[in-house]
Amino acid sequence: MKDTDMARFKNSYGLTPLALAAVLLLSGCASFSQDGGMQTVSALADARTGAPAALADKGGEEKLASLLAQPLDADSAVRIALMNNHGMKVALAELGASESDLVQAGRLRNPGLSFGRSHGSNGNEIDRGVSFDLAGLLTMPMRVNIERGRFEQAKLQAAGSAVQLAADTRRAYFNAVAAVQTEAFMQRALLSAEAGAELATRLQQAGNWSRLDQARQQVFYADAVGDLARARHQATATREHLTRLLGLWGKQTSFTLPSRLPDLPAQAADAGNIEAQAMEQRLDVQMSKLDAHATADALGLSKVTGFVNVLDVGYTNKSSSEAPRENGYEVSLELPLFDWGSARNAKAQALYEQSLQRTAGTAVKARSEVREAYSSYRTAYDLARHYRDEVVPLRKTISHEVLLRYNGMLASVFELLADAREQVASVNSAIETQRDFWIAQTELQGAINGSGPANKE
Repeated sequence: MKDTDMARFKNSYGLTPLALAAVLLLSGCASFSQDGGMQTVSALADARTGAPAALADKGGEEKLASLLAQPLDADSAVRIALMNNHGMKVALAELGASESDLVQAGRLRNPGLSFGRSHGSNGNEIDRGVSFDLAGLLTMPMRVNIERGRFEQAKLQAAGSAVQLAADTRRAYFNAVAAVQTEAFMQRALLSAEAGAELATRLQQAGNWSRLDQARQQVFYADAVGDLARARHQATATREHLTRLLGLWGKQTSFTLPSRLPDLPAQAADAGNIEAQAMEQRLDVQMSKLDAHATADALGLSKVTGFVNVLDVGYTNKSSSEAPRENGYEVSLELPLFDWGSARNAKAQALYEQSLQRTAGTAVKARSEVREAYSSYRTAYDLARHYRDEVVPLRKTISHEVLLRYNGMLASVFELLADAREQVASVNSAIETQRDFWIAQTELQGAINGSGPANKE
């Protein structure tokens, strides 16, 4: 504002420089943070996703190209999803909206200016007035405190979205790699079944096999064709699911997956005090606690404003062409004749009780989910190790022995081909149990660190 404009404003409305300074100070006391809460969200996500959370990372295109240039592992897939998933970007935009509410709560409502001019027998009269929201000024600290709590909740919500996305991405990744491994095995099984079917046809034509034995081998080959078709589609479907979570399109979708799942760890993780960890680290538990505090603060604000709902204070100035200027002030107060605020206070109290019960329910649910997740994790590990150490080696031993007996003319071709059919089922089960273990591990981490087990497609 120019000096001449300031002087005109002062002369017209009778405001002192001190009053003007106070108005300008109050109007600019709230501002946006430099990072919009992103640093806190990234720190929360980093500690829970097992991979650096490159949220809103600068130079993301170069990093994305570098990650896609080599076969993906689970951690690199999570990093790509966190930096590139559009749903994650929506969650971060909601974080910005929450900070805007916080900044708005720290700003005083704009003052009101009034001007009136009348002409009568006593000459011309001019009325001027400036009004300020005094109630808003008095309750500003409480409103800021409430919105600050909501902003903290929004940070936890954004971090929860990141943790949820990381868990979904890991699950999709292990499903996709398992599907690749299964498809490759089913291709080898089909070649074996095709060779068996051809041999069975020749033996049947030579009169060395019955029509029944030849039909059995033909149906094994026909089943293998169908199984391979299903395996190929499953590999495509799981890859596309992963692609959607990664937010990739165009040439980016040609990323490379490894040919097999990671090996099992040497030992399963101990349960330890996983319930206490969940109570300390789960984001939904922290959000419930913040919600209870925010509701309590809102209850206090409701009691403060229940009686005095609208309170404006203002400066008035009146001048007339027939009389000297008159100065004064006015106060506008809403009279509580019909609404004493009891309904608002009762609602606030009910909402507070609701938030307390919701917090307690969230804690009970979290404890139960983490116990169930660990049971699933330990069972999946034991099954995967059982197939790796017992079933698959035994199946290989049986196949080796049958082949030796066939070469020594002690076993028939039918026994050799029947063993091949049984081996297919065992290997497929081994791949599934290994995949289930890695998914169960992901679910356990989600139950401890995030907001519970992720939703499955």
